[in-house]
Amino acid sequence: MLTPFEQAALWLSIKVSLVAIVGLFPITLWLGWLLARKTFTGKALLSTVVHLPLVVPPVVIGYVLLITLGPSGFMGQLLQRWFDVSVAFNWKGAAVASAIVSLPLMVRALRTGFEYVDPKLEIAARSLGASRLRVFCTITFPLCIPAMISAFLLGFSRALGEFGATITFVANIPGQTQTIPLAIYQQLEMPGGEWQATRLCVLSVLLACIAVGASEYCQRWQLRRVK
Repeated sequence: MLTPFEQAALWLSIKVSLVAIVGLFPITLWLGWLLARKTFTGKALLSTVVHLPLVVPPVVIGYVLLITLGPSGFMGQLLQRWFDVSVAFNWKGAAVASAIVSLPLMVRALRTGFEYVDPKLEIAARSLGASRLRVFCTITFPLCIPAMISAFLLGFSRALGEFGATITFVANIPGQTQTIPLAIYQQLEMPGGEWQATRLCVLSVLLACIAVGASEYCQRWQLRRVK
């Protein structure tokens, strides 16, 4: 049984991760298709930018978000003035940070999925008079469904484990931004909090194992479908 503290951290983590990945999914779908199927000037640069969150320290991402979307940042002030929306120091900011660190993993999974689809199938459909949109909706998209599920799960598991960018951008506020990693950090800073931190670590590992295992299954599923 989970304690109220653990339940609050778990449900906030799930909420933040789902909002981040659902909002990010259309962007990653387009980027994955673009990098897999198109050749254009600046493709290498775009790929580099997309994959930067994999190698840049998360605290750097959090700091950049703070100075751009924070209360004193240019974009943060515009959001507040035009839409009365603030993303700093609340769960919305945690979702933004989680989305950015999850972006490269989702794009890589989707790019691989599109590359697995045989272009000859699309060419054959085009030669029979099908439009590009119809080819995508009836051939490319269905064959990439396992890759899409895999990308969603990978992004979700990465968002669940996000710590550095989140604590830098939105701080560690119980009930507002305190996801499971931040709750573990808080417990480790408290005298006698090791047992609570251990329980949260086990919960985090279980969630990650389920998500990654399901993602691996989806990748093998797609390989069977395209062969």
